[in-house]
Amino acid sequence: MTETESIAYDVVVLGAGPVGENVADRTRAAGLSTAVVESELVGGECSYWACMPSKALLRPVIARADARRVPGLGHLVQGALDTPAVLAHRDYETSGWKDDGQVRWLDGIGADLYRGQGRLDGPRTVTVTGPDGVRHVLTARHAVAVCTGTRALLPDLPGLDEVKPWTSREATSAKAAPGRLIVVGGGVVAVEMATAWQALGSRVTLLVRGKGLLPRMEPFAGELVADALAEAGVDLRTGTSVTSVTRENGTVVALTDSGDRIEADEILFATGRVPRTDDIGLDTIGLEPGSWITVDDTLRAPGSDWLYAVGDVNHRALLTHQGKYQARIAGAAIAARASGVPLLETDPWGAHVATADHDAVPQVVFTDPEAAAVGLSLAEAEQAGHRVRAVDVDLSSVSGAGLYADGYRGRARMIVDLDEEILRGVTFVGPGVGELIHSATIAVAGQVPISRLWHAVPSYPTISEVWLRLLEAYRG
Repeated sequence: MTETESIAYDVVVLGAGPVGENVADRTRAAGLSTAVVESELVGGECSYWACMPSKALLRPVIARADARRVPGLGHLVQGALDTPAVLAHRDYETSGWKDDGQVRWLDGIGADLYRGQGRLDGPRTVTVTGPDGVRHVLTARHAVAVCTGTRALLPDLPGLDEVKPWTSREATSAKAAPGRLIVVGGGVVAVEMATAWQALGSRVTLLVRGKGLLPRMEPFAGELVADALAEAGVDLRTGTSVTSVTRENGTVVALTDSGDRIEADEILFATGRVPRTDDIGLDTIGLEPGSWITVDDTLRAPGSDWLYAVGDVNHRALLTHQGKYQARIAGAAIAARASGVPLLETDPWGAHVATADHDAVPQVVFTDPEAAAVGLSLAEAEQAGHRVRAVDVDLSSVSGAGLYADGYRGRARMIVDLDEEILRGVTFVGPGVGELIHSATIAVAGQVPISRLWHAVPSYPTISEVWLRLLEAYRG
């Protein structure tokens, strides 16, 4: 017979990835007792199968590319990467897929960890059966925060299960570089993994259903990344869909809608994400299992005074840093409501609303060149009804870019709201721009007037001087 243990907490957090950890950190800092439930590893997708391992794979690739463009150094770094050493460092950055350190951190903030599959069982209640067989019934006085994230979406192709395709998890945790790799998709995961594995020794074929790469960014971002991938040796085919895939004597065979037959050792599908809500008991509270959970800007589900959904699971902005931002907002809102604050700060940019999800989401794509953007693209700004102007500058015109690399190629764009004289969005593409995007994020989130940006003097000679060039181009 299974033993049952019931215990009440102020807050129950379902999912111990970066988002769930940050919710717990904020609620514990507010003095609220908090339970965290996790079915896999504390630290979640980002720590073990996404952000950390992917960037550990990509960092040597980008560093070598940068070094090759520096006079006096380029001829010394023409050889291949030490793939086993890169993979070993990747393993180090993922702590060997062990979560001891993350568990110690949770313990350090005073949150209680329950391992096992957590499921809602009606309002304010989460059940979880631990590895010891004990069934825990956790009730929440103030809030349950669903932070279960997403998993990879695989296409509905006959026989796909038998092929054992890679998803992002296999792509970031593989123990060796496949000789030949097919990557299906044109988004961030697809281009980053094509970049990494091509440099680590695989012959990569990138199949993109659409017309170009990185469709959520300005068109020139995808164009510059596509040119670089092709130069690196990636076989890039746009306007191409996979119609069937089989594995014959260990070899993957993909057929396309253009009649091509492509053979490889592995195939990665980077074709989207779906919420991890199919087995968490949503049906017990009147929601559809497997669905995204809609929330307001305080991250609380409409019509509920206790259910919060934070991070990817709410489909607002599927990025780790944005989920952690939401977690800080949700934690503050939960704490305020628990303490009886009569009126939350819910005006735009207030302490209890995730305004940045709408207006100032930053992202970096760690390809060579890097692509980085925040806020709205030109098309998005126009669709939103803003009267805007796009201002473009060739990044190679900036002295700092020429010092950074011979033959520097890149582009910058800012979207100016002509009525309010503020920035609605900024995009940079080029080597090293990932470290440049936070200045743009501050400008967009802070709604800094163009007139004030003139007084933010960029240091010379840095790539950041592109800000002066953009402002000059705007004023004429």
